Amino acid sequence: MIPSIADVDCSGKRVVVRVDLNVPIDQSGSITDDTRIRACLPTIVHIIDEGGTAILLSHLGRPKGSVDKRYSLQPVADHLAELLPTIPIVFVPTCVGPEAEAAVSAAPSGSIVLMENVRFFAEEEANDDAFAASLARLGNVYCNDAFGTAHRAHASTVGITKHMATCCAGFLMLSEIRYLGQALATPKRPLVAILGGSKISGKIDVIRALMESCDSILVGGGMMFTFLKAKGLDVGSSLVEEDRIELAAELMSQAELRGVSLELPTDTVVADRFAGDASHKTVDVDSIPSSMMGLDIGPATAHHYASIIRIAGTVVWNGPMGVFEFPAFASGTQQIARALSDATERGATTIVGGGDSAAAITQMGLASAVSHVSTGGGASLEFLEGKQLPGVVALQR
Repeated sequence: MIPSIADVDCSGKRVVVRVDLNVPIDQSGSITDDTRIRACLPTIVHIIDEGGTAILLSHLGRPKGSVDKRYSLQPVADHLAELLPTIPIVFVPTCVGPEAEAAVSAAPSGSIVLMENVRFFAEEEANDDAFAASLARLGNVYCNDAFGTAHRAHASTVGITKHMATCCAGFLMLSEIRYLGQALATPKRPLVAILGGSKISGKIDVIRALMESCDSILVGGGMMFTFLKAKGLDVGSSLVEEDRIELAAELMSQAELRGVSLELPTDTVVADRFAGDASHKTVDVDSIPSSMMGLDIGPATAHHYASIIRIAGTVVWNGPMGVFEFPAFASGTQQIARALSDATERGATTIVGGGDSAAAITQMGLASAVSHVSTGGGASLEFLEGKQLPGVVALQR
């Protein structure tokens, strides 16, 4: 049982909240996608409404354990001030030590205090105990609402819990665990998984885990060509992981033995080069020209996959069907997104598992048309694999 922030008395307390504010920021300092910021607002606002002060910890990018102003959270503080204009926002240019503690003590009750990037310190990713203790001194309650980093045993996700008497999960964390957990433990049938992305190697454990519970697995993206090659097809210059061909054949065999329908594309959109303006056409997967590469599932495949999705009880989607960043190769991903929207309307539970698929459905304006869009790419994959997430386990003591 994981305690919820809703069950904690926040009145007069300084609540240290680990959030995931790792958002894309362009060269001008503007945030180009604030989905992760908005996702943690319910927890932050709840703490303020209950009379507490929210002390926010987060990372941004990969500064490699030293101060790098390109990864400062100052733009996030400015954006928070725009989203929550009635709540005082204080930005502190460090996250540990006397300066940090003094800034937190001086912050007005009912304010939001955003500490600077925890990854400016190498001790964060090393889960250094002294560093974790320093973070703990910032408050008297700890709340983890950063599902996107729950698969990392860092000081701000795991170490800090050893130094805080009261630890709990935020609303976003609990929502992620509930949706992803129920999808595998007690799914409405049929349970359909859609797997895309560039490589099969990153999804091996997910495929094996999903075979234990899924009725159908729909394969798209660059990883589909390794499966097609394993079937003996010529896939031209398409992306293939040569060292995974034997594994792909083994997975197809396992699926057949388990009675799981492992669906592969029957057609694909091929191009003469990897570019948005490349010459392209649709061909059957057994007729891919040797000089061309597949960059999307074809319309017949998209139609077939959509028909399976629309009658599903539960759908889990991780990975785009093609190179959706290029409009010419976005159709397959778009049709899958629309099918998920239709399935949701019909009462299905639909979950988009973070990463590129979350970016795709957000870009298409359909994020609100599905049951849940995960904020954690790597974390959602590991959760679907059945792995224990250190940041979640740390809250279960």
